[in-house]
Amino acid sequence: MLVHGRIAPDLIMVGALTVLMVSGVLSPADALSGLSNPGLATVGVLYVVVAGLVDTGGIHAIGTRLLGQPKTVAAAQARLMLPVIGLSAFLNNTPVVAMLVPVVEDWAKRCRIPVSKLMIPLSYAAIFGGVCTIIGTSTNLIVNGMLIAETEYAGLGFFEIGMVGAPLAITGLAFVLLSSRWLLPDRSSPLRQPEEAREYTLEMLVDGSSPLIGRNLEESGLRNLPQAFLAEIERGGTVLPAVSPHVRLQAGDRLLFVGVVESLVDLVRLRGLVPAPDQLFKLDAPRAERRFFEVVLSASCPVVGKTIREGEFRTRYDAVVIAVARNGERIRGKLGEIRLRLGDTLLIESRPSFIRRQRNSRDFLLVSEVRDATVPRHDRAALSLAILVGMVALAAFEILSMLEAAMIAAGLMILTRCTDTATARARIDWSVLTVIGASLGLGQALESSGAAASIASWWIGLAGASPWLALLAVYAICSLFTEVITNNAAAVLVFPIAAATAETLGVSLLPFVVAIMMAASASFATPIGYQTNLMVYGPGGYRFTDYARIGIPLNILLGIVTVALTPFIWPF
Repeated sequence: MLVHGRIAPDLIMVGALTVLMVSGVLSPADALSGLSNPGLATVGVLYVVVAGLVDTGGIHAIGTRLLGQPKTVAAAQARLMLPVIGLSAFLNNTPVVAMLVPVVEDWAKRCRIPVSKLMIPLSYAAIFGGVCTIIGTSTNLIVNGMLIAETEYAGLGFFEIGMVGAPLAITGLAFVLLSSRWLLPDRSSPLRQPEEAREYTLEMLVDGSSPLIGRNLEESGLRNLPQAFLAEIERGGTVLPAVSPHVRLQAGDRLLFVGVVESLVDLVRLRGLVPAPDQLFKLDAPRAERRFFEVVLSASCPVVGKTIREGEFRTRYDAVVIAVARNGERIRGKLGEIRLRLGDTLLIESRPSFIRRQRNSRDFLLVSEVRDATVPRHDRAALSLAILVGMVALAAFEILSMLEAAMIAAGLMILTRCTDTATARARIDWSVLTVIGASLGLGQALESSGAAASIASWWIGLAGASPWLALLAVYAICSLFTEVITNNAAAVLVFPIAAATAETLGVSLLPFVVAIMMAASASFATPIGYQTNLMVYGPGGYRFTDYARIGIPLNILLGIVTVALTPFIWPF
């Protein structure tokens, strides 16, 4: 049903869990045990942390400094994957991906790269980094703990598994960069604008304290805007048309943009640019508490036939006109001097109550809110980034668990007004959390029913007396299990069987332990096998088969590298 793709994944997973519970395979307590999993709770809390970063503009600051402006898809993937591999080697990969998903969405839009070309590489890079150190994933720690507790081995060193993990990461990175052109879908957002989408004319001023001052258009990210362009710059009474990308911005520059509403709202949210209408700052509510709306003027609207300034739009409606669209026509002149006509569409900024007050007004043919278009609290951007750094430090140095650090960070984001409770609730992706919780329950069913252990014993028994074939069998069954149950559960199931196999063959257990660590993390072929794969499933616009297309050959390739390399480093 997941492969078929007609039904939402969360409904399928909950339905499967219901069948197992009603049929008696799982008790209600076991079926719902995934909902109390600390990993699931951590993912949910991290959505609140990310909300604070988004609402303060901290996300944009991270993306601009970390990712830059690549020219090709391969360059973008490399710019993304290399730092993620490095971060995930020392941090839990779940928060790394949770923090970067909105960054990558925004970055892909600005670079005009399909987000489907970047989300799977983001998840895979986090997995690659996790196999490079003993703390890269919780699975590594669990398996190493079992090695110490149940055998006479002293355990693996911090970077010891990196002797296999680093070659795997390099191999995986090269595979993604070389093959993604054919194996990853080129799938644009379902909300992609049609060719005839209405275009607004928007005036913006370069603020006196803007970080954009002194940068050229290329460096400031204003050159290649998605579905918008800079038509002209007015500087000191002189108009600069056909603006060169090398023109450097100055304080007080008046920039005239033309584009669709989503792109222009992104400009309004950009730090250092402010809308030109001075009336905007005479509204009572702080900008961070206002919303954007689109309205279409009716024949009875009293401002029709007047300029925006003459019609006293702010006084009349407690709202300020930001931009005007007119049936595809390019509107010239300063915004306040535009004479409004019947049918003009206005982009306005006002308090949230505007839509309630004007929804049934005869002055407008249509009133609609522009979603996800609040103005960031730029003055709190540094604070939100400091909270993020503090959270990462507490978890990285093991002062607190990842869940505890994330809960403190989420609370601080709300208490310091980096975000508000309503926005934080709205940002939580409940479908992702539902799928993760249900998949943990399905894994519990395979484990508690004995099905997984029976399959593993039978499969590894086929290897006979060859340690190489036994190692291959251990890797293959662990890799298969991690695609359908959690990676930790897969490792815990296979470890005792691998230990018995090594003892029977009279060989060292270490190659098998390393193979389990690598295989339990090598979940590339399905979205349900690893939390980070699930987290990018929706934002990337993927289907179940997209993972199989690139993930199955990657699983096979990394399995060959692991089995071929491991016995030379840890001999049988």
